[in-house]
Amino acid sequence: MLNGKHLIAGQWVSGDETFQSKPAHGPSHAFAVGTPELVNDACLAAEEAFWSYGYSSRQNRAKFLNTIADKIEERGADLTEIGTQETGLPEARLNGERGRTTGQLRLFAEHILSGDYLDRRFDEALPDRAPLPRPDLRMMQRPIGPIAVFGSSNFPLAFSTAGGDTAAALAAGCPVVVKGHSAHPGTGEIVAQAIHEAIKDCDLHPGVFSFVQGGTREVGQTLVKHPLIKAVGFTGSLGGGRALFDLCAARPEPIPFFGELGSVNPMFLLPHALSHRGDEIATGWAGSLTMGAGQFCTKPGVCVVIEGADASAFAKAVTKALAPFEAQTMLTDGIAKSYRDGRDRIAGAKGIRDLLTTSCDQRTATPYLFQATAKEWLDNQALGEEVFGPLGLIIVADNFEEMMKVARTLEGQLTCTLHLDAEDSTEGRALLPILERKAGRLLANGFPTGVEVSSTMVHGGPYPASTNFGATSVGTLSIRRFVRPVCYQNIPTDILPEDIA
Repeated sequence: MLNGKHLIAGQWVSGDETFQSKPAHGPSHAFAVGTPELVNDACLAAEEAFWSYGYSSRQNRAKFLNTIADKIEERGADLTEIGTQETGLPEARLNGERGRTTGQLRLFAEHILSGDYLDRRFDEALPDRAPLPRPDLRMMQRPIGPIAVFGSSNFPLAFSTAGGDTAAALAAGCPVVVKGHSAHPGTGEIVAQAIHEAIKDCDLHPGVFSFVQGGTREVGQTLVKHPLIKAVGFTGSLGGGRALFDLCAARPEPIPFFGELGSVNPMFLLPHALSHRGDEIATGWAGSLTMGAGQFCTKPGVCVVIEGADASAFAKAVTKALAPFEAQTMLTDGIAKSYRDGRDRIAGAKGIRDLLTTSCDQRTATPYLFQATAKEWLDNQALGEEVFGPLGLIIVADNFEEMMKVARTLEGQLTCTLHLDAEDSTEGRALLPILERKAGRLLANGFPTGVEVSSTMVHGGPYPASTNFGATSVGTLSIRRFVRPVCYQNIPTDILPEDIA
């Protein structure tokens, strides 16, 4: 049952103002509007909770993560019902995303129990070393304090209230204050209810987790500027993320802002692969491009080919593969409008050729396909900006050297993909070092939609794909965002933390 309230330090709190949800279908609900005062209360409680939770055992934190997963699973049917209504996403997608959410919570529980993330190092004392003795030195990673997490629009479960950022922060020992996304407030509240029950079952300080529903921009700004917040996790638009990033940097105590902001995820089709498997790649690209109405940060929006008969055949094959796709409901009216604006921006660019034009309005999206030469791409930086939705752009280079030039001029990306056969190895070896500097994840003969949650995954990249190229927002490595190294010199073992004694 929805209560429409915020969860602040174990209490469900209402407010003077409310907003109405705008579901794709089904009933609308009223939710309390967040305020700076509520943010302050949540941050104070998180700091108080840190003095116990930040120094709790890995076993207790693992139990908490597993309990959250259990409580989410108990609410599975309710989450699917409200999630499909609020977002327009199909039931199968919500069920799968719920599994990913609980799976990554359990994965972090396993990860912290192993202790590898602590990166423990020891230098034994050498009292007789000349000319100077060496002290006893020990080092390990420690949690940094309360973390702010912003729910994302396109993943109401896996990147929101109990998503990857929250799971990593809680695993590290950091209390979390979540700003819920107004696109799916009911989904966020039900997950917050699950976490609330887990806190009680595990007998934790109630300030370890708070949930503030969407409000004005002032709410988000207050959260990132609050002096007790030590880092921010964000998944969203480049404009919104950059504004929050600048606020973090301008604080009296600057803090890291871990923003995943978007990408066009270019694919490079090398000659032999294009010749031998052009139709197969075209069909795969069409499916990846339109998956979830193109509302994935890893959607491959740009494809680079070399001029010739195979490139022309590929363009025709993609057009044919995209044509049957019908209109899909987008997450919000605002996202649908941004998609149409992006379509108009690309369509109106100099030299752009329309390969597939459709018609979409209100909250729906249909696929579009455009083509440009490499020269036009290189002359127009705006062609490299993300269009969030099922829109594709084919870039035709005159030769491999011009394809290399396109690669060198790319901005930072989440992913880059090579489609190549064995005969393309020379070109692949030439491109790989360039793409390695541009993206956090490199693929061969696949499509980047579908991110594995694992120890090796990197979901990040150079700016503007993310604001910290040394971090990932998916996989166990993401815990490193919320810990820092501490060296203990000659500290008596009987007062050292248990994990380093």
